[in-house]
Amino acid sequence: MSNLLRKLEKERQELNKLGEQSLKQSIRLSDNQELQEQSRKVDELLVRYERTRRKRHRRHGR
Repeated sequence: MSNLLRKLEKERQELNKLGEQSLKQSIRLSDNQELQEQSRKVDELLVRYERTRRKRHRRHGR
């Protein structure tokens, strides 16, 4: 799970970087295809992380 968390954090940082670049260049975030793809990637990783976390908590009776 820690590998997944590290990957999620790395991809979030990349998303933030792309967002900052778009704003500096006055490009609407919704118009930046690369940023949108990165956002989807982060969303998918976040869902995977949450599912893994919930499974662990259920197994340990939390």
